[in-house]
Amino acid sequence: MSVFCLLWMPLFYLFWSALSPGKDTGLGGICALLFGSILGLVVFFGGPLIKPIGFGQSRWISGFVDMVSVPVLLPLLLYLLLLPLGFSRTRADAVNFALLWLIPDLVIRTVSWRVQNQPFLLVLVPLLRTALVIGIPFFVGLMVTGNVALILVAILGIIGLPLAGTTSYWAFFCQRPSLGYVFFVITVIPLGAAIGLSWYRARKSC
Repeated sequence: MSVFCLLWMPLFYLFWSALSPGKDTGLGGICALLFGSILGLVVFFGGPLIKPIGFGQSRWISGFVDMVSVPVLLPLLLYLLLLPLGFSRTRADAVNFALLWLIPDLVIRTVSWRVQNQPFLLVLVPLLRTALVIGIPFFVGLMVTGNVALILVAILGIIGLPLAGTTSYWAFFCQRPSLGYVFFVITVIPLGAAIGLSWYRARKSC
């Protein structure tokens, strides 16, 4: 499981880069790796921002802030702030920036997760983060279509996806696997749609 956590994000980054038309390398890639490494080290030595107690609300909030959602939302938001520096403005580049950010962060966190002896962290968290980092920009892309129905779906998706991913993590942690699987499937559906759409576009352009 440790090997999965170490290799999943780099391998998925290569897979996604092959499907997506744009690649955020150069300055963007260097910044993403640097910021992700700094964040990973800060969390490793400083500990989580939220100290969870038991299996209730504080555990869910800790999952949202420290484990699943905020670690993905942070690089996506920072990418928007760095656009004036000349970063490419495509959705594909935003995703690649966030994926690169998450690689060193997960590598560093693997060490502490192994010590905690909680194997599900080594598999579930990387998958949930991947689903969010692909799914949220996917919904953002729906907003530019101008279709009112799609815009409403996109807004609900952008808000609901981080909540669903965190709830899946919380449910598995609380040993409620049935609920965890339900929210896991909800979280990864946009990921599957984005991969299918990117594959179709890549094949059509050949």
